[in-house]
Amino acid sequence: MMRRRAASFGFAFRGVWAALRSEVHLQFHAAATVVTIGLGLYFGLERWEWVAVAVAIGAVWSAELVNTAIEAVVNLVSPEYHPLAGRAKDVAAGAVLVMAVAALVVGLLIFGPRVWALLA
Repeated sequence: MMRRRAASFGFAFRGVWAALRSEVHLQFHAAATVVTIGLGLYFGLERWEWVAVAVAIGAVWSAELVNTAIEAVVNLVSPEYHPLAGRAKDVAAGAVLVMAVAALVVGLLIFGPRVWALLA
């Protein structure tokens, strides 16, 4: 039982790593994550702000990973172009866009006043 649980985590980490190596957008999100955490440490975010940032980062990463999985499955079952396959991929990419914009809003609300104060 414990071996299967451990293997499940291993498969999950392998999936994240495979996506990170192959998906340019996920690499961008990884860089943005590093910058965001660095800014959070620099500005000394409050606990609730860290919660908002962590949820936003996790949601964007999750959306991007689901999008990657959907694209892989669609490519497998429909190697030729099909309008429904294109629609599925577009909708999945749209979900990532919506989450990324929401995360950007969180970032602007939390970091915006601090950055503005530095510039003023």
